[in-house]
Amino acid sequence: MKEWKDHPENPLIEPPWPEFLLGDPCVVLPEDSPDGAWHMFANTLLGIHHFTGSDGIHWKRQGKACPGMRAYVFKEGGVFYMFTEDFRIPMFFSRIVVRTSSDLAQWSDPVVVLEPELRWEKRLGHTTGNPCLIKTADGYRLYYSAGLAFFGDLGFCEPMYIGAASADSVTGPFRKYPEPIISPSEDDFYRSRAAGAIKVIYDDERKLFYGFNNGMYRDIEERTRSAILLLESDDGLEWEYVYPEPIIAPGGAGWKKALVYQLDVKRVGDEMWLWYNARSGWRFGKERIGLATCPLD
Repeated sequence: MKEWKDHPENPLIEPPWPEFLLGDPCVVLPEDSPDGAWHMFANTLLGIHHFTGSDGIHWKRQGKACPGMRAYVFKEGGVFYMFTEDFRIPMFFSRIVVRTSSDLAQWSDPVVVLEPELRWEKRLGHTTGNPCLIKTADGYRLYYSAGLAFFGDLGFCEPMYIGAASADSVTGPFRKYPEPIISPSEDDFYRSRAAGAIKVIYDDERKLFYGFNNGMYRDIEERTRSAILLLESDDGLEWEYVYPEPIIAPGGAGWKKALVYQLDVKRVGDEMWLWYNARSGWRFGKERIGLATCPLD
């Protein structure tokens, strides 16, 4: 999964007017959806929006799905579970909630599944967010971001650590691992400032977990950057780089000039498709959603 290629029509989705940010895409494939269409959930600062399409490339906004940010949809037994980050005080206290649906249109009231409790979840604020749920051999594992790092050239915070929690059912109760599974380090260039967030998939043929992680770092001109890194793991807890360089990096003068952020990744035919959002500037910039694809090895 090394040669990722941006779609020629990128960026594919603009934020709805008058907003300037659309990010954290989550995609439901046609074979998993109740109507055979493609579905995407992505957030602005004012909530999570629902998009549909016929090809995974061209999307039409259907309206707002629910409050919150950073949606992740997990399907089991005909039920869709949407995990989102719920901000109680904007950007300073957040928790993870889950809603359920049978049609991707009507969602239940939220139920809290994870709140900041541990010391490292309370750095510069009390936050747990960026949920990603996978099924494991002995239950379920929820990956999440926690704690904050402030970036002066951006004027806002990004997640400092990545944690994990396990449960016997989709909605918990979740048992947290006591320490972060990924932390920033000055010795780790692409995660020198903050760990960011992660989306995890399991390759049953190779018996490996793959993690798509947007670490935070400084470039040689001391500007804050974020890039998507590909990680692998035998147990989904201890991670190593697959490649020393990002699979998707920021740059150029266009829509991903400054930062490349969070994502969703799915197998589509003989390719992997990765939807992600990027930012066109630092303190002032627009965030939009694009697509990169990669042939399977």
